[in-house]
Amino acid sequence: MFKRTRRLRRDENIRSLVRETRLSKEDFIYPIFIKDGENVKEEIRSLPGIYRYSIDRLEEILEKVEMAGVKGILLFGIPKEKDEFGKDAYSDDGIIQRAVRKIKQISKLYVITDVCMCEYTNHGHCGIIDNGDVDNDKTLDYLEKIALSHVKAGADMVAPSDMMDGRVKRIRKALDKEGYANIPIMAYSAKYASAFYGPFREAADSAPKFGDRKSYQMDPANVREAMLEIAADIEEGADIVMVKPAISYLDVIRWTRDRFDIPVAAYNVSGEYAMVKAAAKLGYIDEIKIIMEILTSIKRAGADIIITYHALEAAKYLGGGQ
Repeated sequence: MFKRTRRLRRDENIRSLVRETRLSKEDFIYPIFIKDGENVKEEIRSLPGIYRYSIDRLEEILEKVEMAGVKGILLFGIPKEKDEFGKDAYSDDGIIQRAVRKIKQISKLYVITDVCMCEYTNHGHCGIIDNGDVDNDKTLDYLEKIALSHVKAGADMVAPSDMMDGRVKRIRKALDKEGYANIPIMAYSAKYASAFYGPFREAADSAPKFGDRKSYQMDPANVREAMLEIAADIEEGADIVMVKPAISYLDVIRWTRDRFDIPVAAYNVSGEYAMVKAAAKLGYIDEIKIIMEILTSIKRAGADIIITYHALEAAKYLGGGQ
């Protein structure tokens, strides 16, 4: 006698009843790019369907997110001017600080802010340059100021993405000292030096002007090192840890889920999104089926939270939106 596993696949009713992994629109966070200026809505060439918005045009995308039933957004800023120290990143009048204040006036969405310097520095690196390299400890002073300025503006959560050693501890200490002990930190803990970030760097105008980020972002070949990074961030006070990118690092997500009893986020990044859009445009794939299969694989690997540019499409497919 052999096992007839097909009995539980006969029709959609039984398949639905025994399904092990279930996606929900509440799993998603939607990234939004905010550009300094007025009346700006620019489609990003390498990210079809994704736009840069000026603050005065934000309401239209916020409404779409709310209608889709997605609860959280992750903000990235493109300032008018950049400099060596990324001053707009921590200015009270910076692009993100102004955007957060505006969003909190008109929306109930959960606002998460990216804490990094690459979008704000004229060299495109994620920290302060000293002798041709990113100085880890000098950069911590600036990351602390950036995070604190975002929270003072009204951010619900901060997400440091720089990959400097010790930044979670510094940010946690600064927030606690200023009376923001209840603000959580979602750390980009295992952020790899990936080729999948290309479209994002166009979107945020954040490509490094020299060298690369391999001295601070992780080697794609390493997974045990990722566990060390994640353990360190948890010890320093991270409330949520993230693996980025997602699709090529499903094994890292699974290692993280199995080893740590903490919420796990995964970032389904720009290059992953762009490849789906390009293949769909050429008619090679069924776009929505591919999107849902990808997102299900990320959830199945162990992610509790999925940051994805597909959030609105996926939520609509799952029953959100109009």
